[in-house]
Amino acid sequence: MTSIRLRLFAILLATTGAVWLFAVVWTYVNTQAEVERVLDARLTEAARMVSSLITDHHIDVAAAVDAANAREASGVFEQGEGYSRQLSCQIWSLQGTLVSRSESAPVTSLADHREGFAETEINGERWRVFAVINPTLGVRVLVGDSLEIRERLVGDVIKGLLLPALVILPMLALLIWLSVGRGLAPLNRIAASLSSRSATELHPLPEAPAPREVRPMIAALNSLFRRVEDVRVRESDFTAYAAHELKTPLAGLKTQAQIAMRSEDPDTRRQALSQILSSVDRTSRMVRQLIDMARVDARDDVVSLDQVDVMRLIEELSVELSPVAAQRRVQIAVRSDGEQGALSIATDRTLLRLILRNLLENALQHAPPGTETICTTRATDDSLTIQIDDFGPGMTADEQKRSADRFYRGPLSAPSGSGLGLSIVQMAIERIGGSLDYSNRKDGLSVTVTLKRSAT
Repeated sequence: MTSIRLRLFAILLATTGAVWLFAVVWTYVNTQAEVERVLDARLTEAARMVSSLITDHHIDVAAAVDAANAREASGVFEQGEGYSRQLSCQIWSLQGTLVSRSESAPVTSLADHREGFAETEINGERWRVFAVINPTLGVRVLVGDSLEIRERLVGDVIKGLLLPALVILPMLALLIWLSVGRGLAPLNRIAASLSSRSATELHPLPEAPAPREVRPMIAALNSLFRRVEDVRVRESDFTAYAAHELKTPLAGLKTQAQIAMRSEDPDTRRQALSQILSSVDRTSRMVRQLIDMARVDARDDVVSLDQVDVMRLIEELSVELSPVAAQRRVQIAVRSDGEQGALSIATDRTLLRLILRNLLENALQHAPPGTETICTTRATDDSLTIQIDDFGPGMTADEQKRSADRFYRGPLSAPSGSGLGLSIVQMAIERIGGSLDYSNRKDGLSVTVTLKRSAT
């Protein structure tokens, strides 16, 4: 692809050339019209002058013609070298007899009309002729101007404009090229600054010395740098936290496996294998949550809108989590407050599934054995709420504030927890534009998810 500099140069040069061409055409048309007007006035003046000379001065026709020729030689008809003797004069009697003529005039009548302007052609030469009748002497005065000489005059004027243009145009092209290069210099400086940076240098570009037209681009780049820096920091923290959290269960797995291999006591070996299974479950859950978090991180916006049947989704999750509920000896109760159709909402199904699964799983982990986790769905005209109640220890105000921190685990957290569940929930709820609220009850904790309905 062509560079911006070449493109701007071509556009400016073409525009300048078009303006110059238009100016030449406009000058040609106006010059031609002005020359025609001036020379027509000159024809009229010359014809009337000859008629006046032969009448007012009472001289004969031949003398009048000689006087006209003398005035022509002195400059009345003469316009300089190349245009001398361009006017020709004839005097005809009204009966059609040639009385006299100037030296440059042909013998044939310049025109046949009686008065005013006319254009004729005599022996291949075109003439512009003005006729005036002198009724006192009974003659008709014809003064003619060669159209070829007129056109040559206009052409010479245009040549006088074009010749300087041919000299100036290359200079103008050079100035345009240099000006475009100077105008693009800030972009070149920005490109040089960016190319000299390393991959870790994400500090913003300075906006102050840049031209006003370049500042939006700099602002967009700085915004991109901030987002990339946030992602880089988040990924760095994520990697560090994940490595730290995975190290503990893996070390426990190794320890229990060594105990199972070395011990000959069946009870000790069985207990070690049970601990291995527990660690595998915890590690498996953590890996799944890490994958979920990466998926949510990758979705900056809601990528799809589906009409989600919330009650059906909760029932699917209840079946999916039934092994965990059975292991914890906790029942999952699903309730609804509203008609079935009102419990559907347009949102991202994948993100809503992540939210509800982690909240239900978190409630099951904290619910005491023999209790139940209650999931209640309510619908209004402009929103849909999903409330999950458990009978666990609840959350302090400080724990609620830090619940979205990755790998944060409160003092009353379940041993099998990873500290990622509520962080995933908070990220996903922000993506779909909902809200999350915690409230302690006397006998447990209530978590409420509110989803706004889209305006139709």
